[in-house]
Amino acid sequence: MEQSARSFSREQRKALFVSGSGLFSQSASTMLLSFVLASMMTSFHVNGAAGGFISTITNIGMLAGGLIFGPMADRNGRMKIFAVTTIIYASATGLMAIAKNIQMVYLFRFLVGVGGGGVYGAIMSMVADVFRNDQRGRITSYVTILGQIGSIIAALAAAIIIPILGWRGLFVFGALPILLGFYVYFKMPESKQWLESKNELINQRNSKITLLDLFRDGRASNTIKLIIMATVQIAGYFGLMNWLPSILQQKSGLSVSGSSIWMIATILGMSLGMLVFGQIMDRIGRKVAYFFFLIASAISVFMYSFADTQITLLVGGAIVGFFANGMNAGYGAIVANLYETRIRASANNLIFNVGRAIGGFSSVIIGFLLDHSSLVITMSFLSVLYIISLLTVLTLKVKKGDSYE
Repeated sequence: MEQSARSFSREQRKALFVSGSGLFSQSASTMLLSFVLASMMTSFHVNGAAGGFISTITNIGMLAGGLIFGPMADRNGRMKIFAVTTIIYASATGLMAIAKNIQMVYLFRFLVGVGGGGVYGAIMSMVADVFRNDQRGRITSYVTILGQIGSIIAALAAAIIIPILGWRGLFVFGALPILLGFYVYFKMPESKQWLESKNELINQRNSKITLLDLFRDGRASNTIKLIIMATVQIAGYFGLMNWLPSILQQKSGLSVSGSSIWMIATILGMSLGMLVFGQIMDRIGRKVAYFFFLIASAISVFMYSFADTQITLLVGGAIVGFFANGMNAGYGAIVANLYETRIRASANNLIFNVGRAIGGFSSVIIGFLLDHSSLVITMSFLSVLYIISLLTVLTLKVKKGDSYE
């Protein structure tokens, strides 16, 4: 039976509040780059590949932050690490407003990545710790949708702030989550589920948590395959969200406000896709959900390259968002079901942030393809990636009794 919000326990409500507000804030701060990338490239006189590297360096920072803070969240607590990493990425976002050259942009965006990569594992793990296997698909979809709402707020802020204060003023707005970080650090205790897991580790002889645990006891195959899937997901997500607004501005003649409307339509499609995807995961099965969405993603992304009117751009963007990025809600649930509490944050951060680091190079590749080929070839590249992810998910190994099937 579907659990209503009023029937959630105190631990569950706390986890939902922190994780939802955290992903909302992190998504809003991170997505600001999408709306100012073209303007920043002009300001610093760089080409498409150099502009794409801004996103890539962010994802490399996310890898570093994930590797550092994942085990720390498992050892020291979800809430404390959430707070520290939120303060890091929000502060670095604010510093973008004073960047004097492209090298400073790379440095600050690397720090944005360090904080953002560290916070992800804490967010997904605090939810997984307090909800059952058969609830996690839906619950993580709700939390991820809040992240997309954060992206919508970023789009609205861009449309309002950029015409008045320019791209630098937008990054000042992105520093606001600092307040959330301090609030969680001083006001939010750890869940009893994490405390129980910590006590169990203390009572064990070998209680040290390392990233190597993700490759022991038969976990190596699934860890590697989940990294491949996360790489494709990030390649599609950042490739589409970072470059398409700029493409629309430059090739379709849309203003920043017009491309923001496209972004909102795409994000609304994503949010609906996440909601549907989470329901399919919990009620029918995860392989069924991924099979259907990955096939649809490959087709819709390729077909979108032929959109040539404002209506088809808006509707097509929503459809692409529904399928290609609707799957984003599923990774936290898969990791939660395949890895126990004591290494869950480490698994989330390693898998998703290695995927971010590798998949982040899609921004450079897409920038290169756009400079030297056509939009059709660029979108075909993304379609092939979704087929690779499909072949990978079909070979995931699931322990008997797991709810994956």
